[in-house]
Amino acid sequence: MSRVKVLSSFVADQIAAGEVVERPASIVKELLENSIDAGAKEVEVRTEAGGVDLVWVRDNGGGIHADDLPLALQRHATSKIGDAGDLIGINSLGFRGEALASVASVAKVKLSSATSSDAGGWFVESHGGETQASGPIAHPQGTTVEVRDLFYNTPARRKFLKAERSEINQIDLILRRLSLAHMDVGFSLAQARQAGSSGRVNRPLRLASGDPADRLSRVLSPDFVENSVYIDESNHDLRMFGWVGLPHHNRRQMDQQYFYVNGRAIRDKLVGHAIRQAYSDVMFHGRHAVYVLYLQLPADGVDVNVHPTKHEVRFREARQVHDFIFSSLNRALRDLRPGQLSDNPTAPSTTDAAFGSDVGRSSLSQQRPFDLSSRPPVSGPTGGFAQLVHEHERRLDDRRTALEEQRSPWPVQAQAADMDETAAEQVSEDAHPLGYAIAQLHGIYILAQNSQGLVIVDMHAAHERIVYEQMKEAQARDGIVRQRLLVPLTFNVSEQEANLAEECAEQFDAAGLVVERMGQASIVVREVPVLLAKANVQEMVQDLLGELGEFGTGESVTRKNFDVLATLACRGSVRANRQLTITEMNALLRSMEVTENAGLCNHGRPTFIRRNLAELDRLFLRGQ
Repeated sequence: MSRVKVLSSFVADQIAAGEVVERPASIVKELLENSIDAGAKEVEVRTEAGGVDLVWVRDNGGGIHADDLPLALQRHATSKIGDAGDLIGINSLGFRGEALASVASVAKVKLSSATSSDAGGWFVESHGGETQASGPIAHPQGTTVEVRDLFYNTPARRKFLKAERSEINQIDLILRRLSLAHMDVGFSLAQARQAGSSGRVNRPLRLASGDPADRLSRVLSPDFVENSVYIDESNHDLRMFGWVGLPHHNRRQMDQQYFYVNGRAIRDKLVGHAIRQAYSDVMFHGRHAVYVLYLQLPADGVDVNVHPTKHEVRFREARQVHDFIFSSLNRALRDLRPGQLSDNPTAPSTTDAAFGSDVGRSSLSQQRPFDLSSRPPVSGPTGGFAQLVHEHERRLDDRRTALEEQRSPWPVQAQAADMDETAAEQVSEDAHPLGYAIAQLHGIYILAQNSQGLVIVDMHAAHERIVYEQMKEAQARDGIVRQRLLVPLTFNVSEQEANLAEECAEQFDAAGLVVERMGQASIVVREVPVLLAKANVQEMVQDLLGELGEFGTGESVTRKNFDVLATLACRGSVRANRQLTITEMNALLRSMEVTENAGLCNHGRPTFIRRNLAELDRLFLRGQ
């Protein structure tokens, strides 16, 4: 049996390096975070051979005092915390004091720096953790870190590195991800391939500071800028702001999802679950949302010291954070009205206060032309055209009454198809972003005109969303209709799941389920939602228990219920080739304007598109 012994400092450094230095991109991340913590406004990065031969980072931050340079390469040496109490409420990106020491133990490192009070600069050079040289050097204010020959003293670790192209891409990704959290900092990146290697050399990347639109366009895509909306939601000590892609702007992969907590890029299952829930009702299944979101909360409300790479965090009030993220996004997506979906998104035109500037928020491109926040409520659960027409005629009567009281003449609009509706329609032309119907195309599309141009509506997709939202509203008002099982379903679960089922009776009841604990590790299901009576009840309950256990909230049963409602709405909506009257078409347009998520059908397809007169003029070369 081996005896207990103290490891040598070299072995201990190698272990620490294994936790921090996973690949060259890990070094770039640590050095960039140090530069940002030092207050840098410009950071320059150069690499060779995917970072294996060279990683060079220079910033114009506060610099390191000459006497502190040797300490900066030692383990557990840091200027960011002083005692254990500082670990509760960390505001810096780095704090452990192990990054530079870990890098120095597996590479040849030269650290040069100068502060504002120094007449010149100072450098220290280390190979494998052993100091080789130090002395004065000409250097501007800031710090330069030069890392050469990564893993030169541990060749076995080099074998686990990916291909050069893969390492180059990872470095590029790291810099882009950090740049989104610090838009007041300028970044540049130049990567050279290994001598004699084949393949295209990456173009130098330059990200100017203070221009969110440019940075979003460069890091994600210009399409994201045109198909996203800016949100800013607060609740007590929580604030979430940033850009969310419209539901139709989605991707097959999760490669354009950026989430930051107090400026730190994280990957968190709880956050991902909340965002997927918010998009679940407006996006194709199997597709993924695109977003750049920032969550701010008190520093003592999140523990960032749970993983060496700091990619994972732990929230003190996880359920509260989950619900805040979900409700904020759900509200933002729900409020995307027909007057907003086809217009360019709103967002800060320059650096937001959260990025280090006090500039106020203004439009990234143009303000939304319509405000439908004072929309009337949807009136009833039925979705037939008779109901839509009835509501439309009632609103017309109200407008005629208002006209008679005002005794004000209104111009006759020649294009209006129904003469009895002309005056009332003219009153509210600007109030209705979808305008008024003028024709039906091939029994599928409604052609309408508004004050700005042409609107084309997919009548089946639009009616499907209207019916679906009305069914959801009726269910929320009257409650989920349940069915008692003739033979209660009993099955075994783990003891922890049985405890959870007992504790979360209210959540099960809200989902339309009556679940009781039968024994130490078994439960019984007595009632289920009528719409889900033919579903696999055991699998459904186990999924809900899994969600409750992992995220503190469960929506899997509600999601299944909504899926059934969506199917019913699809089958009950107007089909193609049905000829509609102008009155019916206008009734559909008015209902769309007061329906949540009206810009998308239940499957995530757009329900309408708009083309303004300027676009139409360009198509026909008018004025050229």
